[in-house]
Amino acid sequence: MDDFAEIPVLDISAIHGSDPDALTILANRVRDIYATTGFGYITGHGVDQALINAVFAASARFHALPHTQKMQIALDENHRGFIPINTSTDVTSTLAEVTRPNQSESFMMMREDIRADPEAYLSGPNQWPDVRNFRANVTAYHDAMTALGRKLVRVFALALGAPETDLSGAFETPTTWLRLLYYPTTDAVQGDDLYGSAPHTDFGFLTFLAQDDVGGLQVQTQSGAWVDAPKIEGSFVLNVGDMLHRWSSGILKSTPHRVINRSGRARYSCPFFFDPHVSTNIAPLASCKTDAVFDTINFGDFLRSELEAGYDAHKTDTP
Repeated sequence: MDDFAEIPVLDISAIHGSDPDALTILANRVRDIYATTGFGYITGHGVDQALINAVFAASARFHALPHTQKMQIALDENHRGFIPINTSTDVTSTLAEVTRPNQSESFMMMREDIRADPEAYLSGPNQWPDVRNFRANVTAYHDAMTALGRKLVRVFALALGAPETDLSGAFETPTTWLRLLYYPTTDAVQGDDLYGSAPHTDFGFLTFLAQDDVGGLQVQTQSGAWVDAPKIEGSFVLNVGDMLHRWSSGILKSTPHRVINRSGRARYSCPFFFDPHVSTNIAPLASCKTDAVFDTINFGDFLRSELEAGYDAHKTDTP
């Protein structure tokens, strides 16, 4: 992976048309960007700005609630609900010695399952706060982002020289996560090891980030430098996660990133994670030939180990 001084910008508007040449050009550009930086800003995505504004407004209303009210929907065993500050730690990070919890709180929703599937890890209904228009606005945004994720599955398959069906089957019922994050400001005197979000890679397929103008997101280069990724109006930050890195046999990069908020202002962001169904077994695509060796892993088993390690609500007592 090459060093870089800024995050590239990519117009993905070709996903809304049917011109195969335009899609091929886009796929080639996707491969160039995500095989080097692993991060990019995407424009031309088609998600209405009014919908993005509405989800930020919903997040602000939720986080303004009294703590006791938010705790009425505390994170459950299906990873839905309120995640208080100081209850998640990136203990599995190989990128830094992380001993202190992330300085953020959040509301987490996932795909809405009216009835839990006992055979599918994390299947279940969401928990909803009693906040005006919250469920409607958050659900509408989640659904728009899910539709966008499906369109990009095709593009990333093309980028890897694979038939679309090599990936699309894993997303017939995707694992989706929408997290409404609030980061209080942190002071430098509290130590360099106190993060809004500690250095990490995302564990899934694709992450779409909508963020405010406060700043704080940084992406790591191969040499270890940190590059700021501020808000660009009308864009999402899009990055590759560990599962797509594996599917591509390491061609596409799951790049380390972190959040440090020392702006003096609260920071809000809304990451949406678009991942395969939990039953999916992840192994390199036949079209991706490299010298890297990746064992086949089950996404649901991997998720369970990650969540049990990183979140108080998922920790299990062992003798």
